Amino acid sequence: MKGPGPNDPCWCGSGKKYKKCHRDHDAAAPPSGPEVRPAAVTPMRTVPASIVPPTYARTGRPRPVPRITDPVERAARMRRAGRAAAEVLAEISRAAQPGVTTDALDVLAHEACIARGAYPSPLNYHGFPKAICTSVNEVILHGIPDGRPLQEGDIVSLDVTLYLDGVHGDCCATVPVGQVDEDSRRLLRVAEECMMKGVGAVRPGRPVSDIGRAVEAHASAHGYGVVRAFCGHGIGEDFHAEPQVLHHFDPRQRDVMQEGMTFTVEPMITVGSERHVVWPDGWTAVTADGKRAAQFEHTVLVTPTGVEILTAPPR
Repeated sequence: MKGPGPNDPCWCGSGKKYKKCHRDHDAAAPPSGPEVRPAAVTPMRTVPASIVPPTYARTGRPRPVPRITDPVERAARMRRAGRAAAEVLAEISRAAQPGVTTDALDVLAHEACIARGAYPSPLNYHGFPKAICTSVNEVILHGIPDGRPLQEGDIVSLDVTLYLDGVHGDCCATVPVGQVDEDSRRLLRVAEECMMKGVGAVRPGRPVSDIGRAVEAHASAHGYGVVRAFCGHGIGEDFHAEPQVLHHFDPRQRDVMQEGMTFTVEPMITVGSERHVVWPDGWTAVTADGKRAAQFEHTVLVTPTGVEILTAPPR
């Protein structure tokens, strides 16, 4: 398909002429160019007043909230939120088929959250316009659901977070769309293994850096990169909190895992460069070289002897 002329509007939707926006970037990209380009984004959807919202639902600006002091009650709430998020992820994963738009997946997730009495956490978080993030092919994370139909051979990361009973549950999986090539199947397999290596490193009394060490070692052994610009995070009453959970080893990270902590392990694994660029929408982060990336994520609870996965897939 012929690309835009130098004086045509840029494909990214910035309103600038192509020559003033992405022409130089595209010229430096791999010969095939980007696999994914922005499409139309529908207006932000609403949530019924009966659903208890997080602090940022109206303003887009999150505020810290008091921590639930009873550890047993807090863990129970986190389990409920995590289980609900995993159910929504499973539902939209089944729907990710050729010809389905990511906007349609967003509608499905939005309604699935509401059906469970939950608020879709990304909605209006710092102004994010949708209920989930959908990151296709070379999009690393924070892809905005839009009108682009999924195509046979795509891969798509589906990042689901919901707010239920005063806490957030967060999970992500990258799924194949129809039949994908062997390189993509291998990427998905290793990326999920990287997440589970990170989860397996969770132990009370150990440094958080153990997680990044385990993830990076497995990715490197298979020739893949690990994105360093984005990381996992504490989660619970707040969508994002301490500690930061790096997915590469950094000896300067001295946070220690403690019983009762809840956080995400969510490595982003790349076929090529671990560097990224962000689209003009301010959210969508893509690999700098245009090669594919995959992400998997669980919310976990540090237990007296190890770890409990709160967002395990429903049986």
